[in-house]
Amino acid sequence: QLQLVESGGGLVQPGGSLRLSCAPSGFSLDYYAIGWFRQAPGKEREGVACISSYDGKLYYSDSVKGRFTISRDNAKDTVYLEMNSLKPEDTAIYYCAAARGLALLIFTTSWGQGTRVTVSS
Repeated sequence: QLQLVESGGGLVQPGGSLRLSCAPSGFSLDYYAIGWFRQAPGKEREGVACISSYDGKLYYSDSVKGRFTISRDNAKDTVYLEMNSLKPEDTAIYYCAAARGLALLIFTTSWGQGTRVTVSS
């Protein structure tokens, strides 16, 4: 199982920003597509953004498009999720996942602890 460690969450006011980080434990993110998912209280986990392993393809859910940016720093072996113009509905636990292809991310069954994001005044 691929172990990933999420960090960077916290409490932020509406309109604020946060940057989440996703780092591997015991392997390299090279050759893996990475996705960010979130699960709000009482709701199912949903995909937020993903980035391919080699050609830089990016995808975003409609709810975050234009506000969130996913990127990867190969030198640091880390994937980031820059979140701007945060809304209360962005409140959730955020998780990252790795897979050999973008289409395989939805089949992720093992999750880390995630990082909690709370958007509130």
